[in-house]
This record gives sequence, C-alpha cells and structure tokens, in this order.
Amino acid sequence: MEKFLKKAGWTSIITSLVLAIIGMVMIYNPQTTMQFISTVLGVFFIVIGVIKLINYFVAKGNSSIFSNDIALGIISILIGLVVIVYSSTIENLFRIMIGIWIIYSGFTRLTLSFKLKNVNERIWAFVLILSILMVIGGIYVTFYPGALMITVGIILLIYAVMDLIESFIFMRNIKDME
Repeated sequence: MEKFLKKAGWTSIITSLVLAIIGMVMIYNPQTTMQFISTVLGVFFIVIGVIKLINYFVAKGNSSIFSNDIALGIISILIGLVVIVYSSTIENLFRIMIGIWIIYSGFTRLTLSFKLKNVNERIWAFVLILSILMVIGGIYVTFYPGALMITVGIILLIYAVMDLIESFIFMRNIKDME
C-alpha cells in the first residue's frame, strides 16, 4: 500500500511541476502560447475533417442516406484552416467578449450594491468595491492582448504551487496513513 501511495504522490508532484511550467510559459509568453493552442486546435479540426472525408469515400455511398460526412469533413477542414490562419483575430474576439461579459457582470453588481444600500444592508460597500474591481478587470481583459493567457497562467501557477505543497505533505505522512 505504501508503494502505491508513494507512486501516486510522485505522479501528483510531476503533474504539478508540468502545470507550473505551463503556467509560467503562459505568463511570460502569452502570444506564442495562444498561437500554439490555435495551431493544435486547427490541426485537430483538420484531422477530424480528413477522417470524415475518408469515411465518406470508403463507404462509397453505402452508408445512410442522411450521412453528412463529406459536408462535415469539408466544413471541419475549413474551420481548422481559419483557426490556424486567423488565430490572433479569434483570440482578440474571444478576449473582447470575455472582457465585455466581466464588465457587464461588474455593472450588474454595482446596481445591486446601490439596492443593498437603499435597504440599509451593511454589505453594500463590499459589493460596491468588488463590482468596481470587476469593471476594472473587464476593461483590462478587453484592452490588454495577453491578459487572458496571463491570467490563466497565474491561476495554473498558483494551483501548481498549492498542489506541490499538498503533495509534499502527503508524501511526508504516508507512513502515518497505514
């Protein structure tokens, strides 16, 4: 049992270290990370499209009358090419949409804080501060190109550090678990 627990502990430590490295790469090089993700995603769509086309031609029309493999294959290949070629545009649109959503959420909480103040709820100031921070964060995400990748990288890095600490504590206390 101890051997199994040690193996699980080491697996967790290695996973945490890999996540920490990925997080640091995302923080220090967000554009390259996004380009890599877009390329992988684009290749994935292209491979799916090629598989659908092969399925269509291998079946030689013997499949269901409702089979859309040729259409799905062509569309998937086109989506893959668009994701690869226009990766920065897609990233910008995605970042702007998320930023606008965060700003919207901040303003809805801002109106909530005023409603809480009107009913003499003491928490209104805390909600007000959080809503202002949300609006500022939304503006930051909307207008700073690397914000999304950097934020995800920071979250990954924090998670990895916390998981590493937990894993070392786990490894230290394996003998006590039996």
